[in-house]
Amino acid sequence: MNKIAIKVQQAFEKRFGSSPTHLIRAPGRVNLIGEHTDYSGGFVTPLALEEAHWIAARPREDQTVILHSLDYDDSTKVNLTEPQLQLKGWQNYLNGVVWVLKEENWPLSGWEGVMSGDVPQGAGLSSSAALETALIRAFAEFSGFTWLPKIAAKLAQRAENEWVGVSCGIMDQLISACGVSGHALFIDCRNLDIQHVPLPEGLRIIILDTKTRRGLVDSHYNERHSQCKEASAILGKNMLRDATLSNLEAQAAEMEPLLYRRAKHVISENERVLQAVKAMRSDDHQLLGQLMQDSHISLRDDFEVSSSALDEMVECALTAPGCLGARMTGAGFGGCAVALVTVEKEDEFVNSIRECYLKKMSLQPNIISCTPADGASRHDPLTEL
Repeated sequence: MNKIAIKVQQAFEKRFGSSPTHLIRAPGRVNLIGEHTDYSGGFVTPLALEEAHWIAARPREDQTVILHSLDYDDSTKVNLTEPQLQLKGWQNYLNGVVWVLKEENWPLSGWEGVMSGDVPQGAGLSSSAALETALIRAFAEFSGFTWLPKIAAKLAQRAENEWVGVSCGIMDQLISACGVSGHALFIDCRNLDIQHVPLPEGLRIIILDTKTRRGLVDSHYNERHSQCKEASAILGKNMLRDATLSNLEAQAAEMEPLLYRRAKHVISENERVLQAVKAMRSDDHQLLGQLMQDSHISLRDDFEVSSSALDEMVECALTAPGCLGARMTGAGFGGCAVALVTVEKEDEFVNSIRECYLKKMSLQPNIISCTPADGASRHDPLTEL
């Protein structure tokens, strides 16, 4: 059993005096390629991580949720019969989930739990989506609803958009709910069609955490979303997903340079995702790596969501042994890069990255070798710890 699962179960037993009835898990994610395309109805290829958010919980007989966060050493209590309050911090995600489930007329039942996670926060690995998804999975279990991953992802996205205030697309919540062990998911973010794409043999996906952070609500994320909507309107399209580079070039004179660059990134990134999926299915490692490099350049220069730390990390990766490609991943402005590395060179790659990044930035990176995992799930508590 996962060490975080053991920790939350032990803490639950200490706090509530008996064992939980459920262990709920929802993973974080890393996106291999397809960045800032989901809210324009585009294509993405994320994979779910072993790193996840866990909740040990049991039902209550009243309309109350009592939840303790080990990561923040803080507790909250929510009365499900009352309107929810806008709060700051982790409690706001619980309140947002309760709000959206009540908006959708779920008759909710109370429960009590202890939670913790090992998805690095603010790193572009979707710790917030993992939390939202875990909470919805818990409510589904205790309120007697069939777990429907795509429906849960839509609800979690709505909580993030309308309650938390981040204009994110559907990718993060969808991969947390729908992830498949050993695979990336090729997702059409307009119709939510999902195809499982096995990772190519002999390659490792490695996350490179710059140890620099950003807050989504306080960043330029929502601004980028607005710019994409404005560009699509000029192009006469409902979403940039429907535009081609030819469309963009034909109307470039009608668009200010900044909007042109934003649209160019999204349109070209969608093409890169389609090519990347073909490359993965045909074991074309070199092409997949090159597409990742092209993606980073586009994110850096056209979408302008990279940072000096991310650029330095990518440069370190591209000069390290065994690296086929690297790019920033997530919303940007800090957080993580992702690299494609040959298995036999993994140890040399990691050692090179540590030395290079420390020299450039005076920071020790956090390096995670990825094993694609399943999406949100329920587990039975351990009988012996």
